[in-house]
Amino acid sequence: MTTVAELPAGFAEKVLSAQCTFRSVMEAMARPGSVARIAAEVGTPAAMMRGTAAIALTLFDHDTPIWLDPAMSETSEVTKWLKFHTGAPVVADSAISHFAVIGDAAALPALDRFAFGSNEYPDRSTTLILQVESLTQGHRFVLQGPGIDGTAMLQVALQPADLFERLDVNAALFPRGIDVVLVAGDTIVAIPRTTRLVAKGG
Repeated sequence: MTTVAELPAGFAEKVLSAQCTFRSVMEAMARPGSVARIAAEVGTPAAMMRGTAAIALTLFDHDTPIWLDPAMSETSEVTKWLKFHTGAPVVADSAISHFAVIGDAAALPALDRFAFGSNEYPDRSTTLILQVESLTQGHRFVLQGPGIDGTAMLQVALQPADLFERLDVNAALFPRGIDVVLVAGDTIVAIPRTTRLVAKGG
């Protein structure tokens, strides 16, 4: 059993690292499909990538319920690390989570398991943080939407392979919907609910 004293550290420089990470996340959200890098030095539990850990330390707090998939929750270290460093409650019901941290993206549950928000409060939806193998290798996806000048080409070892097909539900739900952040190591790509897949290739 991991004790608090044995937990990985958080940010090396808490304030500056949180500000830097927040800017990276905002840049990624403003430019969907573009790869952003998180430069902050951060300790990580074994199941978490550096980018995921930095996002957690920056965006999670005691008012943000978090859902963890089995790959993240199979050991207690991730839950203890999140509670110690962020105070965020880890919940069993994914439908009430503000964030869902997915370690095994190939086993992502159906999107209707998560919160889509409401027309009055579309921000009360679940943001998915999916860890993937690569954001520079894999299949190519052509994206379109606000924040994209014409189209954007995203090359990613995507799991689940049908993620963009699943996200088609966002068009019918808008302004409700699911936002996604893909993480590979210390790099991230945002796919807001307004982003659409227009083509894909090998």
